[in-house]
Amino acid sequence: MSDPLRFPLVAALAVLALLAGCSRAVMTTPSVPPVPGMEEVGMASWYGAPHHGRRTASGEVFDMHQLTAAHKTLPFGTRLLVTNRDTSQSAEVRINDRGPFVAGRILDVSYAAGRLLGAVGPGTIPVRLRVLSLPARSAGDGPYTVQIGSFTTRARAEALRDAVTGATIAESTVAGESVYRVRVGAYSDRTQAAAAARDLSARGYQALVVEP
Repeated sequence: MSDPLRFPLVAALAVLALLAGCSRAVMTTPSVPPVPGMEEVGMASWYGAPHHGRRTASGEVFDMHQLTAAHKTLPFGTRLLVTNRDTSQSAEVRINDRGPFVAGRILDVSYAAGRLLGAVGPGTIPVRLRVLSLPARSAGDGPYTVQIGSFTTRARAEALRDAVTGATIAESTVAGESVYRVRVGAYSDRTQAAAAARDLSARGYQALVVEP
């Protein structure tokens, strides 16, 4: 004879399991609006081949060889300076995806960024995130450029600029600290800029398309 309480219990457990699975897609709202210079400290992971070529939460196709990242709340297009707190290795990334959905992690970077940060071997690393810039409310009419480096020391930026024909240095101040970005070209649309970025990546540079 079957237990009359068994089936309601099984149904309840099934509902709870479904809800637990859906919780991975739950978005959180930041308690404080992000501003340039804002910092966050925690653990970061990386993702690559299994997701390469798939759509990100922003609608872009994920390219593991571009400097991008997933964050739970920062607006798409936000640029972050990510620093490995153990080694001081750093990389500038652009947010184009949501995640990570593993407790205790604050950022999931692309394979390319993971290599620069020294995360590919260990899988997770302690990081400090600094917001460098937030996306404009509306797209501008200015040209696209391709960024191949971001430094906090001008000498390193100048060395990279001198090694790449046509490269220039864009200097800005974030939270009282100077940041030197090395950029190449001025392209009228994103397709041209993306093609230039692929060419620079093939030559060994970590290229990031910068939108107007």
